[in-house]
Amino acid sequence: MDAEAAGRYVRDHPRAVMATLRRDGRPQLTPVLVGVDDAGRLQISTREPSAKVQNLRRDPRVSLCMLQDRFFGGSVQIHGTAEIVSLPEAMELLVAYYRQAAGEHPNWDEYREAMRREQRCLVRITIEEAV
Repeated sequence: MDAEAAGRYVRDHPRAVMATLRRDGRPQLTPVLVGVDDAGRLQISTREPSAKVQNLRRDPRVSLCMLQDRFFGGSVQIHGTAEIVSLPEAMELLVAYYRQAAGEHPNWDEYREAMRREQRCLVRITIEEAV
C-alpha cells in the first residue's frame, strides 16, 4: 500500500495503537486518534510530558496499527518518522487538527487556553511504509 492509500485509510479509520520505543528497546503502546494534514502527514495531538513524546525525541521511529471501528475488521500497519511540533508553533496546527476531527469548537479562545494549560503538542508522522 502506498502512502496516499494509507492516508485515505486513516481518514476513514482514525483510531490506532501507536508504538514508540522506550529507552530499553521495548515498545510503548498508546491508543490515539489520527488525522491527516494536506501534505499527507499523519497528525496526533498529545501532551508534551507524555512517554510517547519523550520516546520520539530520543528516537523518531514510530509505528501505528490503524483499526476499524469493528475491532476484527481490517487493519493497516504504518511505519514512519515523527517530528514534534511544540507550542506556540503548534497552536494553529492543533486548531486544524480539531476542526478535521470534530468540526468547529464553540469557543476557540477557551480551546487555545486548554491547549496551553495541557501542554499540548502535535506529533507529525511522515509515512515511510504501509502494509
